Amino acid sequence: MPRVLLLATTTGYQTRSFGEAAERLGVDLVFATDRCAVLDDPWRDGAIPIRFHDELRSVDAIRAAHRDRPIDGVLVVGDRPTVFAARVMEALGLPGHSPEAAAAAKSKLRSRERLRDAGLPVPWFVSTMIDGDPHEVAQSATYPCVIKPLALSASRGVMRADDPEGLIAAFFRLRALLRSPDVRVEQDEAHEMALVEGFIPGREYAVEGVLHHGALKVLAIFDKPDPLDGPFFEETIYVTPSVAPAGVQEAIASTTARAVQALGLRHGPIHAECRVNHDGVFILEVAARPIGGLCARALRFERTGIGESQTPIPLEELLVRHALGESPGAWRRESVASGVMMIPIPRRGVFRRVEGAEDARRVAGIDDLRITAKTDQLLVPLPEGASYLGFIFAHGDSPADVERALRGAHARLDFLIEQELPVLHGQRDPVQSPHG
Repeated sequence: MPRVLLLATTTGYQTRSFGEAAERLGVDLVFATDRCAVLDDPWRDGAIPIRFHDELRSVDAIRAAHRDRPIDGVLVVGDRPTVFAARVMEALGLPGHSPEAAAAAKSKLRSRERLRDAGLPVPWFVSTMIDGDPHEVAQSATYPCVIKPLALSASRGVMRADDPEGLIAAFFRLRALLRSPDVRVEQDEAHEMALVEGFIPGREYAVEGVLHHGALKVLAIFDKPDPLDGPFFEETIYVTPSVAPAGVQEAIASTTARAVQALGLRHGPIHAECRVNHDGVFILEVAARPIGGLCARALRFERTGIGESQTPIPLEELLVRHALGESPGAWRRESVASGVMMIPIPRRGVFRRVEGAEDARRVAGIDDLRITAKTDQLLVPLPEGASYLGFIFAHGDSPADVERALRGAHARLDFLIEQELPVLHGQRDPVQSPHG
């Protein structure tokens, strides 16, 4: 039985989707996660415990597992494990992105430098130490501009500033985020710096693709119909196929291909973000991993040259096949329009429940609704937050139908979020706040 290693910070709904795909294919999927190595398989999933900040020992642990039972392919979930995954593939002699390329893709600063050096359009940018004084940068910047961390994902910590006072305030807000316990525990030197760059106007798109020995196969171009102009940049709706003119889509695909070449990425999944305006296609980032969360469920694929009776496969199955050596060239996205809404967190508070879910599921075109927030979970919106309330999935005859279904379903949901109150004498008595 072929064996594929999946690297992730934790096991969750995205790793379970890969597990289901592997089971359908008769593939043994083994996890390697950054968690406690002292307990004896605490999650009962046979995962190899590793530490991403201790790469030498962690690579040795995977080498030992490989000697006992050979690993035939490697996949990665999330941004944090991407560089480590490249080192593992290099150590095992498997095709993949080089560690240097994965590190360049992970760092927003190094990405900007490589894209600039390759002649691709980039905004002005400057890096600054997060413990430094922001006043000099604020006085020399042009506005509007954006400040962002070098190595956080999903728009976390990304803020727009329209004047020096706004940039200074955003700088101190980002510093507090990068000094928070959940970020510091990563022990990543990149969190000591921030990137300030010019704001790029225009429409935003996402590209899902697979590199096969250097050749990019674009699997989908997603439109993002909501304007993403700040002050924060929370993504909500992805819809495919794109309704952008054919020339714009061709420019997005070709510029993404130039970007992955500039970064040195060569073999494996990529997820890219870009903005398009009259000056061209600006690559925001290229991640050396597939689309995150449950968003992959908006994509299904069918073989070219086969009749309509075939059952489309999910993205995870295509990626498991690719990890085992199959070319993605014979696959195309299914012909129907599809999309996903990442349900935004409207405000900070304690999540109690959602109402209207069954009404939302009955909206024409809705495929599924998944509320991933847990009861009694503290919800934190962007720019400090790192999660969504859940996901809505839809299909339709056109992208407009999909967008309409997603918005209609979301409008039927009512989230009960209770206000945080300070702890008094060790007690908490939440007061219900209205829906927002």
